[in-house]
Amino acid sequence: MTGKKTTHVSEEKKKIVKELANLIKNKKTVLIASIKNLPGSQFQEVVKKLRRKAIVVVPKKSLIFRAIDESGNEAVKKIKDNITESVAILFSDLDAFELAGELIKSKSAAKAKVGQEAPRDIEIEAGPTELVPGPAISELGALGIQIQIKDGKIEIKAQKIIVKQGEKISQGACDIMSKLDIKPFESGFIPVAGFDTKENKLYLDIKIDRAGTLESLKTSYSKSLAFAVEIEYFSEDTIKFILRKAAMEEKKLESLESSEGSQTKEAEEEKTGESNENVPQVNLEEGK
Repeated sequence: MTGKKTTHVSEEKKKIVKELANLIKNKKTVLIASIKNLPGSQFQEVVKKLRRKAIVVVPKKSLIFRAIDESGNEAVKKIKDNITESVAILFSDLDAFELAGELIKSKSAAKAKVGQEAPRDIEIEAGPTELVPGPAISELGALGIQIQIKDGKIEIKAQKIIVKQGEKISQGACDIMSKLDIKPFESGFIPVAGFDTKENKLYLDIKIDRAGTLESLKTSYSKSLAFAVEIEYFSEDTIKFILRKAAMEEKKLESLESSEGSQTKEAEEEKTGESNENVPQVNLEEGK
């Protein structure tokens, strides 16, 4: 008789699973973030920045899966598909997007590596450099960069795009970027998915674009302000523009009235002149 095979789980692993399950139960947000190719020193730096805002763990896949199953929350199981290798699990009372924003803020610039795809057009700006004449001259020339020597240093004569967005970065481009200290990439925690345990909502493809959002808000504010002034909606923001608009319209009316008054006076003078022409002229000399 063959007995059923059982898997032995150590007490330490049971303790980890229990702690993770409690975090899932008690924290508002469970967020999955990619830490692929992230240096250990930077990982520790990010964890330090998130202290008091989130608990960061990098458990084995089997343990987090078991913790999710034991949490008692059926909806949170949806997040399992987003847990792959090289991810960190963050538990926090912050909103998922607020926490993702904190991760974006903690990113830092990173150097390019050969074979990586350029995230944007990589451009060498015109101007002086700290490079001295030597091998760098031929390396820059190989990329079509125009240079001149000034005060014993290499100066870029005209800006030049050396790698277009989406193209693979060559060894030559990588070497020049390293020498000019150009870091076209960002390194840090990359938000992948978030789960709100209170609302039982799963958020995928979390993208935080602070600059784009701010620009959109500025555009919307400008348009709404113009509309509010046009319909004369009084508020702290519109009152000065409405008063300025009224003053300009007043000047236009005064100018119009002045112009009409001048035209009326000329017309009256012309009319008076015509009347005088029709009056018989009396020669007083003849009456003598």
